[in-house]
Amino acid sequence: MLPAAPTLLQAPIRRLRPVSLSAIALGIAAFGLPSPAVAQDLSRPVDTGPIEGAPAAPPPSTDTQVPIAFEADTVEYDQNDEFVTATGNVVLRKDRQSVRADKVTWNRKTGQILGSGNVRMVDQDGNQLYTESVELTDELKTGMMENLLLVMRQGGRLAANKGERIANGDVVLQRAAYTGCAVENDEGCPKKPTWRVVAKTVVYSETQNRVRFSDARLELFGAVQLPLFGLSVSTNGGAVSGFLVPDLRSSPSNGIEVAQSYYWRIADNRDLTGSLHAYTKAAPMASFQYRALTDIGAYQITGYATSSNRIPINSNNPDPNRERAFRGYVFANGKFQLDENWSVTASIRRATDRTFVRRYDISRDDRLRSSVELERIGQDSYFSFAGYATQTLQSSRNQGQIPVALPVLDYRHRFDEPLLGGRIETQVNTMALTRVDGQDTQRAFAATQWSLRKLTGMGQEVTLTGLVRGDVYHSDENDLTPTALYRGQAGWEGRGIALAAVDVKWPLVGQVFGGSQVLTPRVQLVAAPKIKNLAIPNEDSRAIELEDSNLFALNRFPGYDRFEDGVRFTYGVDWMFERPRWRIKSTIGQSIRLSNKPSILPDGTGLASKTSDIVGRTEVRYRNFFNIIHRYRVDKDTLAVRRNEFDISLGNNQTYLEFGYTKLNRDIAMGIEDLRDREEVRAAGRVAFANYWSLFGSAVVNLTDRAEDPTYGSDGFQPLRSRLGMAYEDDCLQISFTWRRDYVTFGDARKGNSFQLGFALKNIGAW
Repeated sequence: MLPAAPTLLQAPIRRLRPVSLSAIALGIAAFGLPSPAVAQDLSRPVDTGPIEGAPAAPPPSTDTQVPIAFEADTVEYDQNDEFVTATGNVVLRKDRQSVRADKVTWNRKTGQILGSGNVRMVDQDGNQLYTESVELTDELKTGMMENLLLVMRQGGRLAANKGERIANGDVVLQRAAYTGCAVENDEGCPKKPTWRVVAKTVVYSETQNRVRFSDARLELFGAVQLPLFGLSVSTNGGAVSGFLVPDLRSSPSNGIEVAQSYYWRIADNRDLTGSLHAYTKAAPMASFQYRALTDIGAYQITGYATSSNRIPINSNNPDPNRERAFRGYVFANGKFQLDENWSVTASIRRATDRTFVRRYDISRDDRLRSSVELERIGQDSYFSFAGYATQTLQSSRNQGQIPVALPVLDYRHRFDEPLLGGRIETQVNTMALTRVDGQDTQRAFAATQWSLRKLTGMGQEVTLTGLVRGDVYHSDENDLTPTALYRGQAGWEGRGIALAAVDVKWPLVGQVFGGSQVLTPRVQLVAAPKIKNLAIPNEDSRAIELEDSNLFALNRFPGYDRFEDGVRFTYGVDWMFERPRWRIKSTIGQSIRLSNKPSILPDGTGLASKTSDIVGRTEVRYRNFFNIIHRYRVDKDTLAVRRNEFDISLGNNQTYLEFGYTKLNRDIAMGIEDLRDREEVRAAGRVAFANYWSLFGSAVVNLTDRAEDPTYGSDGFQPLRSRLGMAYEDDCLQISFTWRRDYVTFGDARKGNSFQLGFALKNIGAW
């Protein structure tokens, strides 16, 4: 109750001490929704800035009192009736809550408080309630309200004709409307929301922080009305358990799909979504997703399960040979930060068969990778202990040839104390690869690298590098590796590696064409004695090709199992030009081996001959509107283009065109490498019109012919997939319709047309 201290309320500006202020029920809504009845105006302008004239925060609460700071222009006190009347910009404040009104009357006998005239209430969550009159208890809980509007901190408005608190403490709103749309355009003029939810009755539970809607309808564009059932929203911005809007799509493999999901908010840090998928051409499927946030990290588990017919991956017959079996897919991942330096990251992806994730449009990946890794990242050191396993989804790959990597250990340390002015870094690495039907390999090495970077008086940047490394390998069942070049010798093998390199750059800066340019000639000399390569198994250095990115690398082989020996001289030029709105960057270079010893690099990689092919990269950018990147490799003898790759983007975020073209004409011998010659074109674009509408599409076409790769089976023009759609999107509504066509059948993932309907009400949910 209020304190018996009438002297606290005397004249013009005063403070009230006591009052138990628990949630100004403007929290009373935090989301609202439909009903056929006409509701209040959601678009009426209001002031959402800080309340002017608010007094300073009151003193801390006690066991018997919850003080409220109070200010007004005039205060009158009737001592006989214990009736207080405050007028003129009346402001009450407690913690982060405040009430503003033209007039407030307070009956100290009953504890009733009445506010009237431009009433504005702000709760502890930042929600703001506007009304003409409100009845409050001695705890400042709302009783009766009229013509109210709630503006929520996280977006959205709820308006109602009147509100009333009932016996159990819930607040009931009559003839209410809610929208998550903006009610003003960019010029600040009122506009009609794209959608709103109207409800005959809205019930707010303060104890549960929930708003529930009865007899609700969704109104689109002021005309279309759709019934809504069991709608419930949280007033504090959190999620609420309940059914989600169904998902609707169709595919050639499964027919029409309707997916109904239920969301369960288990706790503030855990939730579970369960879904049932029904198909016209397939058996039903169930799926779930569990998510959790802990004190040290987060994780999620997603699963799919069904029992359906499965077509062998090499069968083109859509009818038998079918086999009915349990089918499913699981994906789980998470990361935990154990302390400032240590962390654990894990991911699991497994499917029962190679076509499941593609048939049910879960993923287009051709492999599923599972991993676990323990890491420590320090200021001068790095440690990793990991394991990896991969499930292939390619029809041509033998799962028994796919290795499991465990353990994979890597430790690196950078020393603060320089040696001869240079920095020293050390590395220790070990890895074990195990195959069911293939070669097993174990590797360990230790390396130390010294590097010194200096600037000369003429501006040249000189980098000196020295490297020593010792390797130990063990392998068995080497004959099971199909490519002889990768096998190495069975049993124990060891080798030593040493390298010395000098790299010189000379940036030359000047003005040209109304802008600035930087021309940087670069030369590099690398020397390494003959290295024992072919006796060592090659597990991670197979995809070798000369590119602009590895032209000046100390070792052009990826990975650790192969190391480039001999003496080589590399030269190139970097050029960058900049002027307002424009930027051009270009790189070109070539490498020459200063030794006549035969190379272990295969023909077609651009590095096999004494003189390498010419590689380069050019990028041209105009603001953020136009960008083109061209990568190329030119044969040193015939000037034939061995690699020709374009990526072009044109437009802005609303309307754009993206185009890509790749041609690999490496002419590598059969059986040497997985990646064969390829030619492919890609395109994607979007055209926006009429403010909120857009057309979008994409396509991928394989242009590889039999002369380039006789094993691929392409005739020179093979569409792989294409997509076309239309969408409407404004500040609070998104509707889309998408058509997609797949041109390749892969087991029971059939080629054909797929359709998907997307529908989302921002601040509410998605369909």
